[in-house]
Amino acid sequence: MSTEKNTAEVVRLEPTHWSDLVDPAAKDTARLRSFGKELAALNKRVEAELGNDDVQHIIKLQRFSRTLEAVGRVLIHVSPEPVSFTAGVVALFIHKQLQTTEVGHTCMHGAYDRFDEIPQFHRKGFSWDTPIDEASWHAGHNLKHHQHTNVAGKDPDIHFGPVRLTEHTPHQAHHRRQLAYTLFVLFPHFTWTMNWHFSGLNDVYFGNGQPGERGVDDLDFVPDLSWESKKTAYKAAFRKYIPYSLKEYVFFPALAGPFWWKVVAGNFLAGTLRDVYTAASIYPGHVGEDVDTYEPGTRASGKGAWYAMQAQSTQNYEVPWVLSVLCGGLDRQIEHHLFPRLTPRRLRQIAPEVKAICKAHEVRYSTGSWGSILRKALGRVSQLARPDTTSTTTEVSPNDSAQQRPLNHTEAA
Repeated sequence: MSTEKNTAEVVRLEPTHWSDLVDPAAKDTARLRSFGKELAALNKRVEAELGNDDVQHIIKLQRFSRTLEAVGRVLIHVSPEPVSFTAGVVALFIHKQLQTTEVGHTCMHGAYDRFDEIPQFHRKGFSWDTPIDEASWHAGHNLKHHQHTNVAGKDPDIHFGPVRLTEHTPHQAHHRRQLAYTLFVLFPHFTWTMNWHFSGLNDVYFGNGQPGERGVDDLDFVPDLSWESKKTAYKAAFRKYIPYSLKEYVFFPALAGPFWWKVVAGNFLAGTLRDVYTAASIYPGHVGEDVDTYEPGTRASGKGAWYAMQAQSTQNYEVPWVLSVLCGGLDRQIEHHLFPRLTPRRLRQIAPEVKAICKAHEVRYSTGSWGSILRKALGRVSQLARPDTTSTTTEVSPNDSAQQRPLNHTEAA
């Protein structure tokens, strides 16, 4: 009698990493939750370390800035030749730059509000030594731009004046000239155009470029185009334009008597240098091929997702410490958007940790030389000047590089 053997195939399974068995959406949620917790812990730790060193830093910086202002104005007034005149312009420019960024921008974010001993640097009551209305800037920058960075229909800075900075702003004929407008109008008059933008006067005259009914759907800062709304916008703009202009172009020139023209020229040059430097500091932070923009209605479902959106809608650039101070720490734009109430010196301090946390959680952290990032930003402005640059939606992983990338719409509530 023969015995028949039963044979069975042995199926060998390739080793599978445990994480491959987890639902991808659940993995993504866990990753972003961990990302948010690590950043929140970092912020809490740094805030606990704030103290007298931070107070002394802003006091000394303000003293240095005011000294440069005095030196600069005196040299401009009494300079008998171009060398001392140029030295005066440079000194006054550095003062104006510090007041705009490292001092002013930081104070306007409330970074020093926690220190009762320096009320002059608290956001409420702070007088910004620029032609920018404080209340308008706070409403537009702190409350809108920082909360909804690069989200179409929510962030007023993605269509700065007549310049199209995202595919989600429909192309219009005037956008063809926007690179020239950016370089020769916005950059040399940047603080002035910021005030025009945040006060609502750009809404009044041009709208924000978004589709919809004029005066209803394309307004960022005024509720409508009624006379009352227009009057409020004009009042906000000119309560800074007028006193700033009187100081720079009437009061100080009048002190110079017959040489008033020289003081006007010196003050104008210092202010123009300040505006060009400020624009070149800010533009690279949010514009470029490695920066995310988001569809209308995009919202983060949790703190970790919001942190990731902030990190990927901003980018850094690398400069020496001295230039970073003149940039007001905006070379650390990623850290600034994650923790807008930390001072620039603290943002510089934690940047390596933030970069490591981003890398560990597969959140893109973009940086490069200042020149390369600025070229990419201006290249993007030039690209968006063409009508064929339209909005497209791509679903990709958060650490990939694409121009428009809603952050995994399972998180977009």
